[in-house]
Amino acid sequence: MSRALVDWLLDGAPGVQQPVEVAERIGVELARAGVPLDRLTVLVTTLHPTIAGRQFRWRPETGASFAELTFAVQMSAPFQASPIAIMMREREELRIRLDDDALASSEATLVRDLRSEGFIDYFACPLVFTNGECHGITFATRAATGFRDVDVEMMRAIVRPLSRVAEIFALRRVATTLLDTYVGRGSGARILQGRITRGDVELVQAVIWFSDLRGFTEKSSRLQPRAIIAMLNELFDCQVPAIEAHRGEVLKFIGDGLLAIFPLGSAEDAATRCADALAAASDAFAALDARNAQAADPIRFGLALHVGEVAYGNIGGASRLDFTAIGPAVNVAARLEGLTGKLDRKLVLSSELAAAARVPLVDLGEFELKGVPGLQRVFGVA
Repeated sequence: MSRALVDWLLDGAPGVQQPVEVAERIGVELARAGVPLDRLTVLVTTLHPTIAGRQFRWRPETGASFAELTFAVQMSAPFQASPIAIMMREREELRIRLDDDALASSEATLVRDLRSEGFIDYFACPLVFTNGECHGITFATRAATGFRDVDVEMMRAIVRPLSRVAEIFALRRVATTLLDTYVGRGSGARILQGRITRGDVELVQAVIWFSDLRGFTEKSSRLQPRAIIAMLNELFDCQVPAIEAHRGEVLKFIGDGLLAIFPLGSAEDAATRCADALAAASDAFAALDARNAQAADPIRFGLALHVGEVAYGNIGGASRLDFTAIGPAVNVAARLEGLTGKLDRKLVLSSELAAAARVPLVDLGEFELKGVPGLQRVFGVA
């Protein structure tokens, strides 16, 4: 095999942006070097709230692709009995001659599938990260003679340098996932780009979403802490997917409250983003109705939408920062939400947002909001 592939991996796979490109080059280069490779798979588990890992596949006829591995699949009996799972647990190479008739009744679904597709030889190697985690790469061929010794040595030669490259990509992904999970996608991207200096802020025009659970104090007094957390998780499950589906960004959970923004892009007007926020609100309330239809203890939340300028960036102590949005517009949204109970409205809109909205509205009157100068006219959706 050309030394160039190993050197390229040792150098950190320069020139690629996604790990699937690494799988593509490895498959192509090994095949070009004479390895009868018909299937290549790399499995890397990850730290993610809903995804157990990512699997990168290469076949000469289709090229490289990837799929996400769910926790349900990872914990399933077929996966746990698969050769790659066994190899990762034992942390040792695994070689299987798939043309052995004794494997016809194998408990491993993968083995039966590979046999049915005409594969003859299967070789799995552990990819061990510097922190001790074990992931894996597998090779399979349909060649009648299977892999030759020289083929095995060429495949082994890439395992150690690939482990380092896979770890680099995995660490990047974990960092991105954790930032997206805890501070939001947009904020996470900004932090990864180096926006980590206290006071580093930018002014952003955005639709502001501020919501709050109704009756939280009463519920807290009669429910156990675990039940309260479960209830809040269900409350936020109704809102977060709706916000993200309409290109909003959740910035903060404030007890039973939620702060999100729908930033105005350079090519988007306020009307477009107001429509996004209103669509997200409709979806969130629909999800809440579906939840309440199945629950013994219904919950409700009030929501205020406002549009204005926010200061978006880092605040906090020298060594403990928070990436959030602040400013008078956020205060207005928070105060407006307080009117939802008083007006018996699940959704209220500021006059600024109402001016950009493309839906029928009803004028709810003028109100004095604490800390906000002058009377504020408030609207509801008709």
